[in-house]
Amino acid sequence: MEPSLPDSQRSKLFYRIGEVSRISGLEPYVLRFWEKEFPHLRPGKRESGQRLYTQKDLDNILQVKELLYQQGYTIPGAKKKLRGRSGKDVDDVLDRISREIRELIDILS
Repeated sequence: MEPSLPDSQRSKLFYRIGEVSRISGLEPYVLRFWEKEFPHLRPGKRESGQRLYTQKDLDNILQVKELLYQQGYTIPGAKKKLRGRSGKDVDDVLDRISREIRELIDILS
């Protein structure tokens, strides 16, 4: 279940890593690690080096969290799911393979 943001948080343009950590329920070191693993999770940085996350960054983080923690994907699996393979979603490919296996079982029965 995605955490709901208070109205005061929704109007913000940028979030600092501590705020994103609190909202997402993830430790800051996890967020920094995910930045290295997922190219679309690259928050902007101030001149001081402080990370500034946008609402889109926060949405992407919650999507990755959902894939890894609730749906049980591995990091490579989540990467494939997010980018798709040659325009196809991984779930579509798995559904097609599953149908073909059932058809083969019916033929062999």
